[in-house]
Amino acid sequence: MKLERIHATTIIGVRRNGKVALGGDGQVTIGTTVIKQQANKIRKLHNNSVLVGFAGAAADAFSLLDRFEEKLEQYQGQLVRSAVELAKLWRTDKYLRQLEALLAALDQEHSLVISGTGEVVEPDDGIVAIGSGGMYALAAARVLMKHTELGAADIARESLETAARICIYTNTNITIEEL
Repeated sequence: MKLERIHATTIIGVRRNGKVALGGDGQVTIGTTVIKQQANKIRKLHNNSVLVGFAGAAADAFSLLDRFEEKLEQYQGQLVRSAVELAKLWRTDKYLRQLEALLAALDQEHSLVISGTGEVVEPDDGIVAIGSGGMYALAAARVLMKHTELGAADIARESLETAARICIYTNTNITIEEL
């Protein structure tokens, strides 16, 4: 019998007009069964100066959040340096490299996606999206950025609502944090 993993699914990060917003839906699933509808997948770290969201196996993501918070403390809140150091550790540590999750991290200057295969990617447009509904939310955010004057938090919310209408692993119980 194969054990199903717990998954937490859709995160979007947007920056606009000096504001940074990170949003996540509230759904957690095991396989194709919804087990929680109001999870909070967004955290403010390092004196509320860094926003982090996670997608993937929930327990794995929480382990990585703890390690990332340690790196932020170690490198005095330097987001890029902390992300690179986490990615190196994640890729090389025997325990950590088994973890299945993605992190999205933003501060006032950078928007990053961090993966366990060593990638630390900063998209050209400053929009980060991860999880099952991430690409739907990303597409919606790009259109909203181009064709509206909405603020970062509103774009994140609208993008997540769009993803929820398409992706079965995304719901409309949305949490938004802003810097």
